[in-house]
Amino acid sequence: MGRAPRVVVIGGGIGGLVTAGCLARAGLDVTLLESHVYVGGCAGTFLHKGYRFDAGATLSAGFYPGGPFDLVGRRLGIAWQTRPADVAMVYHGPDGLVIPRSTCQETWREARVNAFGAGGERFWRWQEAAADALWALALERPPWPPSRVLDLFDIIRASLAALPRHAAALPSLSADAFRPVASRLAGHRDDLRLFVDAQLLISSQATSERASALHGAAALDLPRRGVVHLDGGMAGLVEPIADAVRAHGGKVLLKREAERIVFHGGRPVAVQTKRGERYAADVVVVNLPPPDAFSLAGDGAPRALAAARERPRDGLGAFVAYVGLDGSALPADLPLHHQIVTGRPLGEGRSVFVSLSLADDRSRAPDGLRAATLSTHTRLDPWWELHLQGRAACEARNAEYAERLVSAADAAIPGFRRAVRFVLSGSPIDFQRFTHRTDGWVGGYPQTTLLRSAPPRLGPALWLVGDSIFPGQSTPAVALGGIRVAEGILRQEVATR
Repeated sequence: MGRAPRVVVIGGGIGGLVTAGCLARAGLDVTLLESHVYVGGCAGTFLHKGYRFDAGATLSAGFYPGGPFDLVGRRLGIAWQTRPADVAMVYHGPDGLVIPRSTCQETWREARVNAFGAGGERFWRWQEAAADALWALALERPPWPPSRVLDLFDIIRASLAALPRHAAALPSLSADAFRPVASRLAGHRDDLRLFVDAQLLISSQATSERASALHGAAALDLPRRGVVHLDGGMAGLVEPIADAVRAHGGKVLLKREAERIVFHGGRPVAVQTKRGERYAADVVVVNLPPPDAFSLAGDGAPRALAAARERPRDGLGAFVAYVGLDGSALPADLPLHHQIVTGRPLGEGRSVFVSLSLADDRSRAPDGLRAATLSTHTRLDPWWELHLQGRAACEARNAEYAERLVSAADAAIPGFRRAVRFVLSGSPIDFQRFTHRTDGWVGGYPQTTLLRSAPPRLGPALWLVGDSIFPGQSTPAVALGGIRVAEGILRQEVATR
């Protein structure tokens, strides 16, 4: 027998880790290169003053039977250590509106009727039916968007497997394929529209006027998709996957920043790091957005990648405040996740997502203390324009935004400001430095059409994974993308050798 195909995965975010784990389990020679001192990427964690903060992603979903992380666990032999969440998040709107997004369907239905009236149920019935159908299709992992004729047959196969169980939703799905979510909100109350816009922004990177109706329906459904709490925060998600890569014979190498992909005859043959190391490869997987994959490919970049060499002008960044808290100043029964909206336009501190560590999780904070991650969407260009003015200008804006986030949290969560011991801020400038994503662009493409995803197979033996491919943003969606890429490599690269 010949040697096992060599796969080099660039980037240890969830997509890269899941792809690496699945390929290592299949017997391939897998090496994952991570530039940082920890895995996880935008879903990683970091230590500061005895606290462990979630760097970006904070909400864990997709653990229901047959869901994305259930699939990952069964494929890689991971027994997830989870705690069920009764409340996925609490929404705090203007004028004192508070809506718990319960993971219990009946409780959630009661809460939304109380908040928006029975008239809003027409929208939610559509959303849930469309989401069930779209998630069923996504779990079949169709090759979307199609990049070759054979992909069309796989899409038909996936549709035949998933959609007959949701036949009642098919007329709606076809009607909504090219419409925004706003088309389903016509005639509904303004407070419902604001709620939906805020929820869409954190899951689709676009509000209802622009978000694709079908993608938006699935994105709004995350609280129904098995939300759990994990000891260690997101480390409880990414580290078991990294351990599984190693357990199946793969290598996870930290502090190995890829500098370029080496091509020969139009195929990648190696990855070179900034330390001068060279890792031979039969297949290369890039867990970065397309512009950053393009930079690594250089002159060897295939046509599909060259077309996405620039970040989208509507791509968003995040401003994040990492807050150390005195746990005794907070209510004991406080839910862990809160979305706080103070007005429009959303983002820039007017919509804030707050995530707290479990009160008894000593891996996240010393005894009696808690870690919190506060974030808001922000436009990228103003930060880089300010960066040109020097450090003082950036620090002033960082302080202003950090105060906006803390003020929003204090207005919604009793005792929050009193509990603050310190605040560490992170802007798009910092996200670029630590995640190597162009301009600090995070969250993937705003999902304004069903075709707004990069193809996973960029060229012969060159693949892309992460939040830029279907099914897009969120940790469960990225995990599904990782499984899909691993399956594609086994089918299209390995089986044909």
